Amino acid sequence: MKRKVILVLLDGLNYEVARHALGHLLAYCGAGRAVLYKLQCELPALSRPLYECILTGVPPITSGIVHNDVSRLSRERSIFHYASAAGLSTAAAAYHWVSELYNASPFVAARDRHTEAPGLPIQHGHFYYADHYPDSHLFADAESLRLRHDPDFLLVHPMNVDDAGHKHGLDSPQYRNSARVADILLAEYLQRWLDAGYQVLVTADHGMNNDRSHNGLLPEEREVPLFVLGDAFSLDANAQPKQTELCGTVCELLGASHDKTFCRELLK
Repeated sequence: MKRKVILVLLDGLNYEVARHALGHLLAYCGAGRAVLYKLQCELPALSRPLYECILTGVPPITSGIVHNDVSRLSRERSIFHYASAAGLSTAAAAYHWVSELYNASPFVAARDRHTEAPGLPIQHGHFYYADHYPDSHLFADAESLRLRHDPDFLLVHPMNVDDAGHKHGLDSPQYRNSARVADILLAEYLQRWLDAGYQVLVTADHGMNNDRSHNGLLPEEREVPLFVLGDAFSLDANAQPKQTELCGTVCELLGASHDKTFCRELLK
């Protein structure tokens, strides 16, 4: 199997909010063209540790990226590493912590914000460093990378859902509406990605609680969505993917050699 893949990471999106607020993605599910799964995020339910978990398949307690202030390059092999080693092209429109994990640490905005570096794991990148950076801009950044470079693997990572949760809490109009806005933005791009032959996964790192935070064991903090769309997916509603299997599953889709666990039931 050798397919191009887009991984959309909607930062801070709780499963239950995804289940009722993402109308466009849910329309694909209703038409039998996508499936929504419930994942339980690894611990701690914090962003940088879970970026590392999703992109390497390694839980935080093993990776050593155990809180958000661990600012260093990853010691693990990520999707970007496996894809690059397979001769594939990589790109990311993402928060600057992703650049720090896989390209260069510490992040220097003037040097790293716009990356064109064939020798790095993330070859083409647009990285932002303000949590309120508009999701509309981030999706446009990602589409610019796709149109210019036709990457085999593209990470799309907006932050406004998480930002709204920290400012207003889980049970707030602002948080729910941020999720709805992300879904509307996805509606602009999703079908053209599928038409271009991409397999698309839409997930989140962690959820959100009513204390305007996340780090614990509450279901609203740990339960996150995973939507899968594309003709390489089985669309088996009974599959039980894990967050630690996303890296290996994406590598399987890419046809990139890897040594990670993956969810066979997700794939045809």
